[in-house]
Amino acid sequence: MKTTNIKLTIFVTATLLLAAGGCKKSFLDSDQLSQYSPESSLSNVAALRGALNALGANVRQEYFGDSAPLLTESIFSDVAVEGTTDKSTPAQDLIARITPDANLNSADFNKIGWYWDEEFKGIRYANTVISNIDRPVYSSPAEKNSILGAAYFYRAYHYYRLVHQFGDVPLMLKDLTAPRDDFFSTKREVILTKMKADLEFAQSSVPENANRGEVTRGAVSHLLTKVNLALGKFDDAIASASNVLNGSKYGLMTSRFGSTAADATKNVVWDLHRMDNKALPNNKETLFLVVDREGLAGGFTALGSQLMRNTVPAWHFANVKTPSGATALTDAANAEIPLTRMYGRGIGRYRGTPYSTKYIWTDHTDYRHAKGMWMNMTDLVYNNPALKTSKIQADRDLYGKPLVEYNSSNVAARFENGALDTIRHWFGWPHYKVFINSTNALANDPYWSPPRGTNTDWYVFRVAETYLLRAEAYYWKGELSLAMEDINKVRARANAELLTDINKITIGTILDERARELYWEEPRKTELTRIAYIFALTGKPAYNGKSYSIASFSENNFFYDRIIEKNDFYKNEVPTLQGVKYRIAPYHVLWPVPASVQRFNANGRVNQNKGYSGFEANVPPLDKIE
Repeated sequence: MKTTNIKLTIFVTATLLLAAGGCKKSFLDSDQLSQYSPESSLSNVAALRGALNALGANVRQEYFGDSAPLLTESIFSDVAVEGTTDKSTPAQDLIARITPDANLNSADFNKIGWYWDEEFKGIRYANTVISNIDRPVYSSPAEKNSILGAAYFYRAYHYYRLVHQFGDVPLMLKDLTAPRDDFFSTKREVILTKMKADLEFAQSSVPENANRGEVTRGAVSHLLTKVNLALGKFDDAIASASNVLNGSKYGLMTSRFGSTAADATKNVVWDLHRMDNKALPNNKETLFLVVDREGLAGGFTALGSQLMRNTVPAWHFANVKTPSGATALTDAANAEIPLTRMYGRGIGRYRGTPYSTKYIWTDHTDYRHAKGMWMNMTDLVYNNPALKTSKIQADRDLYGKPLVEYNSSNVAARFENGALDTIRHWFGWPHYKVFINSTNALANDPYWSPPRGTNTDWYVFRVAETYLLRAEAYYWKGELSLAMEDINKVRARANAELLTDINKITIGTILDERARELYWEEPRKTELTRIAYIFALTGKPAYNGKSYSIASFSENNFFYDRIIEKNDFYKNEVPTLQGVKYRIAPYHVLWPVPASVQRFNANGRVNQNKGYSGFEANVPPLDKIE
């Protein structure tokens, strides 16, 4: 039995699985329900809080591991493409690769199927808590409502993502008590309206002060802002964002803090993204984060980040040469100049586009692109020890000096056949964000053999994004001076030049700032699709002069136009060394529902999105909650 299918699987909480002695396949089968039932296992407050912890652990998976799911979100956007060029299977030609019956859950392909499976798993976890909320005896109504509000948050979190990844999807509001094969899709706006109501309850029920890794009132208001924007309720979005920004509990970190505060060579942005500073009580910018530590309580397993492996270019490959053709670099951990320990050993899966690595960096004062914070390939130095004893004087002279800039007439860094694979080997990256160093690097940390990351907390929501969300709401209302003011809050903290011309404030201005600030935090595809929906719903002309409508959403949308405008790989159909061309289509504004969903849903219909096989069998989606 496939344990993640929407029809057959009945997910119980991690608390129940742990009580059963481990997550074995048999414990997920329907005939085990009577043995490990929520009625008997979720009868106290501690058990429900354990279930909420399981929901947090479920969210954490998106950011961690090799080819982490967030990579898939990023490559369906303007900021990145899949940079693995030694295979023909990754999601590069999206038109050919992204079909309902393709492999949609593999590190060597993409993680679209992972999102479908894991987000519905999160919804089922949340529904288990919600359906059993009346079983325990509480110390007060507030205690009960705080748990219920947190469960509402997690359910809304996953549905917000699903409706901007897959569009209309099944709406489940109760715990599953038996296998079902009769799911139908519900309209996106119906789902979002229900999530808005739930979050409004949670906003008044979840405490401001919560343990790091738990749901805070600020996180609820932040997510409610996104939902309000998605529904076109811009005044409500301003109000919910202001709940975060106008109080004293949360705020941008503008002064040095934490373990690195005394390092005069760094700045507050560096402090903000250090692994041991994210969960500090005095870090007021944290709204919601996921926790990944060795020895996690409650039986949860630490995952370990491999962010440097995913996002740093494959600088260490022997293909990168000196002008004479000698191997330029080594990844040996004990090298005299240990670049691999200084910057990580990447393989270039996340290949930033020229837009996100070059074009948006328009001033020289921005901390986020300053030397030592941002790395370019020319910031690395030739460290191959063989160069010191080379017979070629020019190679001996290169040792310890910065790499020579690559261009089409210069083979200072090149592939063995004479052409450098600049897709995978030659691009810039935000060192301040992705450098996750081990305190146990020379001992037994498995993520530093070789260095690719380690256990770390990670931001999901923080105040900088709240400012940009409120700026967006002001933009949609035409209040451009207020939008500019909020954008400048983020830019001022980064020491970037402030914006001064309100006539130049567009949705592109906000998207540019999101790209600078939220690398490997925002689900970029989700946010682009949400914005495309708003343009289609409102008819407001975009900065490109075009207007859009829901009637032609899969054929003509802002999502596609933005990507083709900014992502040079898709725009120019750049080929990889395997001969695969980077291609994307307008209908990729929504992902395909995996074909397996239809096979196991014999008495219902989960609609397929336009542009994919199976769309012709769709039925009208549900337009109300039954």
